[in-house]
Amino acid sequence: MAEPRRTIGEHGIIGNLETAALVASDGTIDYLCWPALDSPSIFADLLDAGSGGAFSITPELENPRHLQLYIPDTNVLLTSWTAENGSAEIVDLMPHPKASALAGPDARCLIRRVTATRGTVTFTVTCAPRFDYAREVPEVSRADGGVSFKGRDISLKLCSSVPLACETGAATTHFTLEAKQSAWFILGEETLACPDDEAIAKEIAATTAAWRSWLSQATYKGRWREQVLRSALALKLLTSARHGSIAAAATFSLPEATGAGRNWDYRATWIRDASFTVYAFMRLGFIEEAEHFRHWAGQRVMAADVDHPIRIMYALDGSEAADEQELPHLKGYADSRPVRIGNAAHAQSQLDIFGELMDSVYLSNKYGRAISHEGWQHISGIVEYVMQHWQEADAGIWEMRTQPRHFLHSRLMCWVALDRAIRLAKKRSLPAPLVVWAECRDAISADIWENFRHPEHGYFVQERGGTELDAALLMMPLVRFVSATDPVWLKTLDAIGEQLCDDGLIYRYRNADGLEGGEGAFTTCTFWYAECLARAGRLDEAQLVIAKGLAYGNTLGLFSEELDKRGLPLGNFPQALTHLAFISAAFFTDRLLDPGHQPLWQP
Repeated sequence: MAEPRRTIGEHGIIGNLETAALVASDGTIDYLCWPALDSPSIFADLLDAGSGGAFSITPELENPRHLQLYIPDTNVLLTSWTAENGSAEIVDLMPHPKASALAGPDARCLIRRVTATRGTVTFTVTCAPRFDYAREVPEVSRADGGVSFKGRDISLKLCSSVPLACETGAATTHFTLEAKQSAWFILGEETLACPDDEAIAKEIAATTAAWRSWLSQATYKGRWREQVLRSALALKLLTSARHGSIAAAATFSLPEATGAGRNWDYRATWIRDASFTVYAFMRLGFIEEAEHFRHWAGQRVMAADVDHPIRIMYALDGSEAADEQELPHLKGYADSRPVRIGNAAHAQSQLDIFGELMDSVYLSNKYGRAISHEGWQHISGIVEYVMQHWQEADAGIWEMRTQPRHFLHSRLMCWVALDRAIRLAKKRSLPAPLVVWAECRDAISADIWENFRHPEHGYFVQERGGTELDAALLMMPLVRFVSATDPVWLKTLDAIGEQLCDDGLIYRYRNADGLEGGEGAFTTCTFWYAECLARAGRLDEAQLVIAKGLAYGNTLGLFSEELDKRGLPLGNFPQALTHLAFISAAFFTDRLLDPGHQPLWQP
């Protein structure tokens, strides 16, 4: 297994609510899909160092210290180098769509401004895009004010305040700046008009102001405010301003275990993950994002047929998610083959998605706009589907590639679907066969209590008739199926702590899942566990687990999907599910630590 040139955790993320780029701590952009988050990559060196494509800016400094931070309350990233003989910094951003004069609704660009902050510093810059997942080396030629990269289906332009040279598949430059001098680079559509220094400065200022304006809506004032707001900013980067959909992560095929085949594409909208994200936004006061997603999800529901009322996941534009395929020409992060795009899980049966969707619909109706008559008819159709299928086996929340099984979490979320539909019907006086729905909801509850318990110890288990635990059980008190202090639940919580926990790291399960190799601890589960501890009244333990979970994030406060045994990041990055789980844990733990405080949003 090869050591990666840049680890997953050594990155920040920037974006424009349509796509996103990862910027490594050494100043290299080694991941970017263009023009949308689920488009083919133009930079993917993170998945194949030297071949995937990258945009590097390197100062000639002796043994520099690297630092990365965000300009406060924004998604504008600053990367710096500090050495004995000088220092330098890069400001990286993608212009905010509501603030950009350079990039309108159908144009987008990437801005990089480099400054010598002390001393005389020489820089080497190489922009080497590789189109179509590094399957195409573009033709490079001079263009008005810069360099053009032409491919079969895409053409880009790089403008710069310093002269650029054309090489095979790359644009390069070598220049020197005195202290306080700056140079800039802007990569965008072929039609991009090259700006001047003043326009670049205005663009940076406007995007900074736009992010701060958005974040000012946040109502959270608790003890983890800085980290919670950073998570909100990360989640916002995964939303589509154009469509209202929300991606599960920014990346594809970053491995859950290095050197193994657990490499998946998360650049799609999972109904489950996106619905959870809606909870997080609403808790923080961001109602517009919840409404936008509800509209997008409503269109999916209304377009569905009776046999399949809604899919597990969709492409970001709402079309069917892409089939899974392998890219054998890419080596993979740390030689973790195969590199995959698309996701075969879109064809699985995962019954839990109906519960997550209904919970988000219920909360959106409670705190946002009332559901329409037509929308309620489609929701009623989903409830009927759940009533007909809740007893079936499925692939579960973890998308196991074994034979379908009867998972408790799937059964639980079917209960949630019925429960939230009943609550919504009562709250809005909507027509519904409430007696029939309640009977089905109660039958699901009885099934869980009777058939999903350990035969010896009595705590809840992963699947019907089984004995294994599953961290997804941590959702049981969070969706209010069981009291957080119920004796059976407390036994379950203790068992999870004993069998799935390792110093705050929580593994999803220990049993076989039909895939080769092991996997890391799942970062989302750490914060689910913390929230369960808090709800059980174990506030000291909850705060410690939250502190450990935060420590396992990177220096920018970003979370990967998983962690290896040393606590180093694995998997796709940044992971929406983890950021929203942290927001939820922080929100409820704050409430319990300060019971006199009444937040604006109530569960």
